[in-house]
Amino acid sequence: MPNLWRQFQDLLPTSVTLIGTVVATHADHTVSVQLLDGGLLRVAGSAAEGTRVFVRDGRLEGEAPSLPLEVIDI
Repeated sequence: MPNLWRQFQDLLPTSVTLIGTVVATHADHTVSVQLLDGGLLRVAGSAAEGTRVFVRDGRLEGEAPSLPLEVIDI
């Protein structure tokens, strides 16, 4: 009989995709990204300052859409 829990876990991504804005570029082909929660990461890749990007596993995955942020308190 197959393990249903293991099959479910295999469907989930192994790493988290984060969204942030490039705040600085560096000569070693890395950029500093400020995350939506205020955290700061230095990741591999290149993008122009002010660009919103996806970050996964310490690398830029690509450009993210620049959509408005809506915060709702419950």
